[in-house]
Amino acid sequence: MKFNITMLALALLIAGSSCGQKSKQPTSTMANEPVKEGLALATFGSGCFWCTEAVFQNVEGVEKVESGYSGGQVKNPTYKEVCSGLTGHAEVIQLHYDPAKVSYDELLEIFWKTHDPTTLNKQGADEGTQYRSVIFYHNEEQKKLAEKYKAELDKSGIFSNPIVTEITPYTVFYKAEDYHQNYYNLNGNAPYCSYVIQPKLEKFRKVFKHKLKKS
Repeated sequence: MKFNITMLALALLIAGSSCGQKSKQPTSTMANEPVKEGLALATFGSGCFWCTEAVFQNVEGVEKVESGYSGGQVKNPTYKEVCSGLTGHAEVIQLHYDPAKVSYDELLEIFWKTHDPTTLNKQGADEGTQYRSVIFYHNEEQKKLAEKYKAELDKSGIFSNPIVTEITPYTVFYKAEDYHQNYYNLNGNAPYCSYVIQPKLEKFRKVFKHKLKKS
């Protein structure tokens, strides 16, 4: 997709304001719910959770994707509080996935190839600690796989700058307000979806077409 200068400027403006365009103030809710038998959890932060949610909803073997907040010190934070950068939370998505259909390795590959893990507290025009690149691991196996993958990527030289992705133990996930859930599917015509999420999603579908859910 090609943009003229005006459209590109608009896209950057929209991307930079994703944290400020919602005025609703309900609180988040703790969502450490039991995992369905046969499924496992993965928790990733890679910028605006609207984008990340839209990507992983398309992955075969991912049964549920929820947007929320993790890694902070305030209980039940609001979106506005997280956007202030003062709560310590990252915008994350939590996946309920079937390891028999998609491995954690494969999820890590998608995670690292669908955002820039070398920009500290920044994705595109979105800036702030809430947009940091982070993996919250749920067990030692996830920790080992994440650290191994990160080391291999750094060694490979694929990225011109060092990877700054945090790899940290999972503690609690606060499910974001209802209007954040399934955001792209419900708001596909919104400017942020059209100019930021859709191009990213189209690129993902081309690169990972072998891992997409069957229509």
